[in-house]
Amino acid sequence: MRDLEMLRLQGVPGMPAAEEFDLEVYGLPTDRLAFVLGRYGEVRLVGQSFAVYKLVPRQPEHAGGAAVPAIDISLPRRDTKVAPGHRGFEVQGDPNLSQKDATRRRDFTVNAMMYDPLAGRTIDHWSGLDDLRSRVLRAVDPSTFVEDSLRVLRAVQLAARLEFSIDPATVDLCRRIDLSDLPAERIWGEFEKLLLKARRPSIGLEWADRLGVVGSLFPELRALKGCPQEKEWHPEGDVWTHTLMAIDRAKAEIDGLPKERALAVMLAVICHDFGKPATTAVVDGRIRSYEHEEGGIPPTRAFLDRLNVRTLHGYDLREQVVQLVSHHLTPSHYFKNRENVGDGAFRRLARKLEPDLLYRVSRADCLGRTGDFSTEAQEWFIGKVRALSVESRPPRPILMGRHLLEMGLKPGPIIGRVTKAVYEKQLDGQVKDLEEATREARRLLMEEGRSAP
Repeated sequence: MRDLEMLRLQGVPGMPAAEEFDLEVYGLPTDRLAFVLGRYGEVRLVGQSFAVYKLVPRQPEHAGGAAVPAIDISLPRRDTKVAPGHRGFEVQGDPNLSQKDATRRRDFTVNAMMYDPLAGRTIDHWSGLDDLRSRVLRAVDPSTFVEDSLRVLRAVQLAARLEFSIDPATVDLCRRIDLSDLPAERIWGEFEKLLLKARRPSIGLEWADRLGVVGSLFPELRALKGCPQEKEWHPEGDVWTHTLMAIDRAKAEIDGLPKERALAVMLAVICHDFGKPATTAVVDGRIRSYEHEEGGIPPTRAFLDRLNVRTLHGYDLREQVVQLVSHHLTPSHYFKNRENVGDGAFRRLARKLEPDLLYRVSRADCLGRTGDFSTEAQEWFIGKVRALSVESRPPRPILMGRHLLEMGLKPGPIIGRVTKAVYEKQLDGQVKDLEEATREARRLLMEEGRSAP
C-alpha cells in the first residue's frame, strides 16, 4: 500500500487517507495472475517485463453505487543496476521473491512496509513503523539507495509533504549522489508534488538546499541566499528567507484554482525575486533593487527551461509565470498612483496575464514577511479588476472584421488597422457598444480618406 495510507492505518497523527492502493501478489506466475484478475474486471497490462496490471473492477449495478477505483497490481520484482544514470535499471518480475528482498528495493523504510488485508497485519522488515512514529525518512538499503538519483528529490518532497526529518546517514547518502543524470521531466514531477501536495513547501526547499539539490540543479535559487534586503520592508532577512515565507503563504492563495493556475501562482512566487541578486545595490544608504521585476525574466525563463515547464492542459503555464514575475509589483504601483491610473490600464494588463492570479501572487509576496504589512493595495487592485470583469481575460472586442465587411469594406490590411484602433478606444472606455464602435470606425475611415456605405 501507499506510504500515506500506511501512516493513516498506523494512527500517525495528521496523516491523510490514501488516494489509491497498490497491491503486490506473491507466489502466482504472471499468466496465472492475469487469469485470476480477469474474474473481477477488465485487466490492462501496464508493465510488460515486470508484470504490472491495472485492474478496472466491475462497477456496482445498482443505482447510486459508489464507483470502484482502478487498482495497480504487480508481482514482486528485482531491480538490477546495468547502466549509469537514473534509468539504468533492468527490472524483472519474480513471483518467488521473498518479501524482505522485494521490499529491499524501496527507497525509505516508511514505504517499505506492506499490509496484508487478509491477515490484518503489517509486514515490516525494515523497522518502518518505528520511523513512522519518529517521523523520520531513512534509506532502506544504503548500497542500493545511491543507485537511483531520483531518490534525493523524493526525499525532498516527502519530507515536506509528511513534515518528517531525514535521518543523518540518509542525508549523507543524498549529498553523495550525482544528480546530473536526471531528466527535466522527472525533476519537475517531484517539484510539482512539492508545490501542490506539501502544506509548507518551504520545508522541501530547505531540505533541497541541505541535500545539495539547490546547488546542483537550481542556480537561480542558490543566488537568493545571502542577497540582502532593506530591513524596513523585509525584516525577515535575505531574499531566500523571504521566498520561503512567500511560498508557504502562497498555498493559502491557491484554494479553488485548477491545477494549471495553482502551479502558475506557486511558480511565480518562487521566481518573483529572481531579479534581485543582479539588481541589488546600496543607494543613498538604503538597499534597493530597482527594476528587479524586469531583471527577473531571464532567470525565470532559465529556471522553467530546466524544469521543461511549457504548457499544461493547453494552458500556457510558462508565459503566465513569466508575466506574473514581470508584473508582481504592479498592484502596488497602480495603488500608489491610483489617481492617475485609468480603467484602460487594467484592461490592457489583462491582455498580458490573469489579474486574479497576479492578485494572489502579490498577496503572497506582501504577507510572506516578518511583521504586520497591509494588503490594502492588493484588495484595491482586485476590487477594480472585478468591477471591470477582467479577472481572467481582457474584454472581447466589440467591433469585429465581419462588421466592417458588412459595412461594404473590401478585405485587406485596413480591416486589421481599424478594428485594432477601435479596440484601443474600447479598452479606454471610449467605445461601449456596437453603435459607438461603428461610428468610430467610420471616423477612422474618413481620416484615411476612405468611406464606407
